[in-house]
Amino acid sequence: MPIPFLNQMKNIFLFLMTLMLVSCNGQEAKNPSKPLKNMTLDKNNLQTITFGGGCFWCVESCFNLLKGVDVAISGYSGGHKANPTYEEVCTGETGHAEVVEISYDPKIITYEQLLEVFFFLHDPTQLNRQGNDIGTQYRSVIFYKNDEEKQKAEAAIAKLNASGKYSGKVVTELAKFKKFWPAEQYHQGYYWENPNQPYCSAVVGPKIQKFKKHFGEMGWLEE
Repeated sequence: MPIPFLNQMKNIFLFLMTLMLVSCNGQEAKNPSKPLKNMTLDKNNLQTITFGGGCFWCVESCFNLLKGVDVAISGYSGGHKANPTYEEVCTGETGHAEVVEISYDPKIITYEQLLEVFFFLHDPTQLNRQGNDIGTQYRSVIFYKNDEEKQKAEAAIAKLNASGKYSGKVVTELAKFKKFWPAEQYHQGYYWENPNQPYCSAVVGPKIQKFKKHFGEMGWLEE
């Protein structure tokens, strides 16, 4: 199947980026471009959760706006190759999904609330794709760390299926968390550094605005 136009443009642009930037595979990812946080978090009791919901530029940008989130980092999980590169993941042959690892303070934002945000940000009934981004690397997936997280995710999926919001069933994969690999440095805070890049202006920007309107009205965003 031919790669859809937006997905093709995105991959070509990122290929050119990798020719100019040094990869940070295997190193701790930083996110200097994320919005400044005003809320004081309990740094000694942060927890992490890993979600995949299509292009990680969209997911990471939104989660970094939430109260109670210390940082959301773009990366890869669910595959069989150590230290995968973006180009390798894009082939679909490593088994990884584009994911975001979210560090959060459970006293400020709960796991259930993070699940609510996750399902708002993408269409969980689309199998191995999100819009024009097609491939197993764009699959909807929740990587749980224990039975409690798994049960809460299953309950959220059952509630969403019963709501009638979608005509199809939720296909979100539930997988035991094994390893998170931070993506290359240029992916971190990508939208905030490149809002006028074609994919960002056409896809990421509108999604962030929709997210800000909804969760801003609920009071979940940093001021």
